[in-house]
Parts: sequence; structure tokens; C-alpha cells
Amino acid sequence: MIALKITNIKQFMGKLLGSETFDSFLLEEASISTYNTFFIDGHQNKDFYTTEEWDDQDIRPYDFSMWKTLRPLCFDLIKGTHTPTAFRFVLHLIPRHVESVLKSGETSIEVRQVKAFVLNIKYDGTDLTIVTGTSYHTFLMDKTPDNLWDQTVRQFLSKKEIAYEEL
Repeated sequence: MIALKITNIKQFMGKLLGSETFDSFLLEEASISTYNTFFIDGHQNKDFYTTEEWDDQDIRPYDFSMWKTLRPLCFDLIKGTHTPTAFRFVLHLIPRHVESVLKSGETSIEVRQVKAFVLNIKYDGTDLTIVTGTSYHTFLMDKTPDNLWDQTVRQFLSKKEIAYEEL
């Protein structure tokens, strides 16, 4: 796990909300504080779907909604003349990309053992930070996937020209 401070918040927000930069993620949850505080639970609602739709991997491939689907809603909640007082997004790397993170280094951990590679994005009214995390289906002694995810996030931010400093 690493903590990164984004040094150009405006540029980062443009990439987060106004581009496809983070569209390879799912949204677990969001909290946005502007004139009200809005909470979004990214878990898909089973009651909304028919049984056939719920079981159809083409219609509902993940338990969480895709960031690209909820990004416009989050943008609408944040845009305006006032800066939000705070927000928090918990994003998960889309599962099909987990294997490529694990393949980037030497580890005996298998894809099925990793529940999620996570980005916690938090703005407190002054600073914007990203904290990485890894969730496993069971306890593992090998922390290589954590290190690989941290390295992948650094490379991702650099490739997308998002300036940061490590905390």
C-alpha cells in the first residue's frame, strides 16, 4: 500500500471525470460533498434486473458498476462554481486486468486469490490523495501482488501524465 498526493488537482479531476483515463475501473462507492452529501453504492441492485438479466454476463458482468457509467453522474454532482468540500471514490481495477498486473512480476499468487486491486481517491477540501490497496479472498503471506499493484499505479499515473508525490 502506498499513499500518493496529487500535485495538480485540477488536471487530475479533468482526467478522472472528463476523460476515459479511469474507465478500466469499477466503482465500489462514492461520497461527494457539495451543497449536500451524496452517497453512491456501486453494488448493482439485483431487484432492478430480471433473473435472466442478472445472470447474463453480457448485461451484468461485474458486481459493481463500471466507472465509465457513473462518471457522468459524479461529474454533474461536482461541477459548478464552488469546489466540493470533500469527496471519496473507491475504485476497483476491472477483474480481467488483474492477471496482467500479476504477470508484471514474479509471484506464485494466482488470479483467483486476488479479490481486487483498489484505488482510494480522497479529497479533503485541500489535498487530493490516492491510496492503493489489495483485497484477497483469503490471508496470504506473500505481499508481492501489493508491490506489483503499487508499481502498476505509479506507472499508470506517469503514463497518463498525472503528477504526484509519495507521502
